Amino acid sequence: MFNNIDINLLKRYDKPGPRYTSYPSAPLFNKEYTTELYIEDLIKNNENNLNPISIYLHIPFCDTLCYFCGCTTIITPNQKHLDEYRFYLKKEISIFEKYYSKNRQVTQLHWGGGTPSYLNPDQIFDIGNFIKSRFNFSHYIEYGVEIDPRGLTFEHLEAFHSVGMNRISIGVQDFNEEVQRATNRIQPENITFDAIEWSRKLGIKSINLDLIYGLPKQTISSFEQTLDKVIDISPERIAVFNFAYVPWMKPHQKLINQNELPKAEDKLEILKMTIEKLTKAGYLYIGMDHFVKPDDEMAIAQKNKTLYRNFQGYSTNAGADLFGFGMSSISHFSNVYSQNHKSLESYYQNLDNNQFPISLGYRMNQDDIIRKYVIMKLMCDLEVNKLEVEQKFKINFADYFAESIVKLEEFKEQGIVYEDESKIIIGDIGRLILRNIAMCFDAYIDKLIKEKPIFSRTV
Repeated sequence: MFNNIDINLLKRYDKPGPRYTSYPSAPLFNKEYTTELYIEDLIKNNENNLNPISIYLHIPFCDTLCYFCGCTTIITPNQKHLDEYRFYLKKEISIFEKYYSKNRQVTQLHWGGGTPSYLNPDQIFDIGNFIKSRFNFSHYIEYGVEIDPRGLTFEHLEAFHSVGMNRISIGVQDFNEEVQRATNRIQPENITFDAIEWSRKLGIKSINLDLIYGLPKQTISSFEQTLDKVIDISPERIAVFNFAYVPWMKPHQKLINQNELPKAEDKLEILKMTIEKLTKAGYLYIGMDHFVKPDDEMAIAQKNKTLYRNFQGYSTNAGADLFGFGMSSISHFSNVYSQNHKSLESYYQNLDNNQFPISLGYRMNQDDIIRKYVIMKLMCDLEVNKLEVEQKFKINFADYFAESIVKLEEFKEQGIVYEDESKIIIGDIGRLILRNIAMCFDAYIDKLIKEKPIFSRTV
């Protein structure tokens, strides 16, 4: 399927664009959305609603700074900061609990960061049990945690497993020592192997490894060696992310020597090699960085057209409302997006006043809802049924999306996208440029791109 990837095609579409973990994308969130509006929407959302919910916990702390990091993090060696944060995290959940209908089951829980495994085992156990005591957990819950093997012990994983964790995502990025030194993330192979061995010993059957291509000092040959080691490990899932070099948004990325970054063409060759190598090894390319084994739930969900996309990336938990807790975390439920404060001071101050720590938000209009549906279908199902959209939203697809269809024309001419009377279908090679195809249906993209550089490159 991916034995002859055209580098010139990738070069043509290597431009800034959203990742579409939301639509509209996060730059549209605004301060007009207040805590009062959030409470109003929360009450409305929980009235006679039995839909499942997904919970995201943001643990922002790390011991050291990885120069490539694009997450909201706080670097501290002081464990007391984690105890203080734990107090406020539990306070936020307690405030939310007053509005949450206990008839709704939690079917997905994800700890992200930062570094959740920077918590010590007692702290993990405390937070995990607190959450279980406050929410109605489904008998089957998809419970994932992001792990940094550095500083990890078997006791950390035991604590996560004891509170329900059954999926693990381990940050590797690159096994090459020169790349690790250039990015200030020294991670000897043996500690990664230990983390995987301990996870399997605990019976964790879903292991994901995170890699990044486009890092300084990286070459096609060096990254191929990393991929060989990953294939030998045989994780159930592999995420290979494009390094988003955005120093105007993440100033610490200026610590990277820009001259050591792979040239644009070399970076695309690394991507080409990665896709060809992993698919040859038996992994399915879901699209947007994700590779899975054919029997993985994500592969089955895509085949059954039940795959979903949210701020954690691809998910099999379609239909669940997402509620985020912790500094900078994002919630999405009904037609609402909300984001917590990105500074600890503001986050704590709101909670000291027994208020939700809402900083930004957005209420979707009907056009947003229609376009989100189409974009998510393209990103997840790799096709959109025009007749289904017409019936669902009482519109004429051709008229409503006339401008979008014109933008799609160049993709159709190159055999990347196919269209007939009932469907728009993305061809195999289109999986590599899903973001570009989705941009055709984005009502805000032209304005956002003109305003200022806010998006990473699409390839």
